[in-house]
Amino acid sequence: MNIFTREMKANRKPLILWGISIVAMISGGMGKFAAYTNSGESINDMLDILPKSLLNVYGISSFDLSTAIGFYGVLFLYLILIATVYAVMLGANIIAKEEKDKTTEFLFVKPVSRSKVITSKLFAVLLNIIILNIVTFIASFVIVNHFNVGNAILTDMIMLIMGMFITQLIFMCIGALVASVSKNPKAATSTAIGILLITFMISMLINMNDKLENLKYITPFKYFGAESIISGKGMDLVFITLSMVIIAISLAGTYRFYNKRDLRV
Repeated sequence: MNIFTREMKANRKPLILWGISIVAMISGGMGKFAAYTNSGESINDMLDILPKSLLNVYGISSFDLSTAIGFYGVLFLYLILIATVYAVMLGANIIAKEEKDKTTEFLFVKPVSRSKVITSKLFAVLLNIIILNIVTFIASFVIVNHFNVGNAILTDMIMLIMGMFITQLIFMCIGALVASVSKNPKAATSTAIGILLITFMISMLINMNDKLENLKYITPFKYFGAESIISGKGMDLVFITLSMVIIAISLAGTYRFYNKRDLRV
């Protein structure tokens, strides 16, 4: 069976489950916005009584929560976390799975180079991520636009999903690199998730303390922040370039290390 087709079939059910989870989170989050709005109380006034440091931790202080797109901006932080966990797990697992499942010998007795195997697998991951982003975009736009009043949100929504997609690609490639380097295939996915969570925690620390602002270059969660996009600043070319560099280095490392490693059978 074609490797690409095999991987797409193997990851079909997880993709559906992750897609449902994201749609449910968007629906639930914006449902809370509707509840706050219908209560007649100002969300911003309600949050004024909370410490600013606490609001910064949750990424709330930069948004106008009285608008649908502003409320979505807060929700987006958690959407991107879910989406990147999916991407890093998929990137790591799809490289390490042959050794974990003891199917290495079956795969590599075929007249197919390791590079071609990796390429087919990564294209399958890429398509899964694209599908998840399409689902996220459609669900986000339809649901947020339902509660939107007067604001043009299409451009912001497109840029937010583009930022999420690039961030997913970064962690997908990091996951694949970790799996290609790791001597313990079973630990590759957890190691990759650990790296993701560390960078997420760094982004939280930056939110809490402005003195840590320079650390933003080492955490992809700060590259395409919803606050910058929704406020009209758009996507920073520096972070787009840095993202491409990280992706390129991770991909090059994946091919280099996987082609040279001794595979367990």
